[in-house]
Amino acid sequence: MTRAGVLRDSANPSQAAQFGAIQAAAASLRMEVVPVNMGEASVIEQSIDNFAHSPNAGLIVTGSGAAIHHRNLIVALAARYKLPAVYFDYAFVAAGGLLSYGADLVDNYRRAAGYVDRILKGEKPANLPVQVPTKYETIINLKTAKALGLVVPQSLIARADEVIE
Repeated sequence: MTRAGVLRDSANPSQAAQFGAIQAAAASLRMEVVPVNMGEASVIEQSIDNFAHSPNAGLIVTGSGAAIHHRNLIVALAARYKLPAVYFDYAFVAAGGLLSYGADLVDNYRRAAGYVDRILKGEKPANLPVQVPTKYETIINLKTAKALGLVVPQSLIARADEVIE
């Protein structure tokens, strides 16, 4: 893969930062990064259709409410165009996507419960430090990899938190 389409919701302010981080990492890998617009279903279909005809292409799906809302459509389009895709959440891989790498939501919720406890005991929310995820998980769907004609290295399978066969 030499070209990555970053499926992003340009109306979401956090998406610019995510795209910038992906661009910075892609430069060191000598990959071209192209923004692919996300919005209503018809916009997603047209954007992915336009991008899918590029040779050696794959998708990176960034985190947003729009991506979650259109999860099944995005996974289906990646399969239709045989685009390897990396997602931010397990649910995409469970729906047939190739791979996800993202924050462990169960761990995030567990840590949030500690904050609720501290607030209920009288601490002011403004005095609590901002927390970022500390635990990430990798999920791989080998059925999807096989359908795309990809061989997943054993070293990646061994490091994955979950493998769907």
